[in-house]
Amino acid sequence: MYKFGKIQKNIVLVLLGGVALGMTRSPTQYYRALRAIKKDWNKINQGTFNRSIKRLTKEKLLKEEKRKDGSFKLILTEKGKKEARRLNFVGNTINIKNFKKWDKKWRIVAFDIPEKDRIFRGILRQHLFELGFYKLQNSVFVSPYPFEKSILELVSLYSAEKYVRVIMASKVDNEKKLKKIFSKKYKRFF
Repeated sequence: MYKFGKIQKNIVLVLLGGVALGMTRSPTQYYRALRAIKKDWNKINQGTFNRSIKRLTKEKLLKEEKRKDGSFKLILTEKGKKEARRLNFVGNTINIKNFKKWDKKWRIVAFDIPEKDRIFRGILRQHLFELGFYKLQNSVFVSPYPFEKSILELVSLYSAEKYVRVIMASKVDNEKKLKKIFSKKYKRFF
């Protein structure tokens, strides 16, 4: 996974354009993202911008296409699009407070990710914690919140479908303990 600088992040998200902004969850988020990019864009130093473009091109995330009139067009490569989608996914947050009533289903995420993919394993764990999952074991997390779609999107983004299972269960043997944990974290859910 490529580590983006602030300016590189803006460049890639602007080039991803409609795809990245189209993945926002509401029109308010869409316009907020556009305003943030515009505000940051106006502060960019030309030299820093040029260095960022060269670095993204060197990393094969961008390619420069020369036009007939002598100008250049910047295009995201497939690798660049994939990294931009990852970047956009990481930037999107899901608000747990939006869920008012429990549907009496537990979401269990179990994974067995090989050591060679440990970076993704760390990213997955980080996202699970950010989404409010509780760690039952090193590779088993549980939540009462309906995040299975988001988790499956993340897993698909990293092509890790064969390593991760998302299970919906109506009963868990330590349900009282889990309800207590989630009630403390987020009041009035159960």
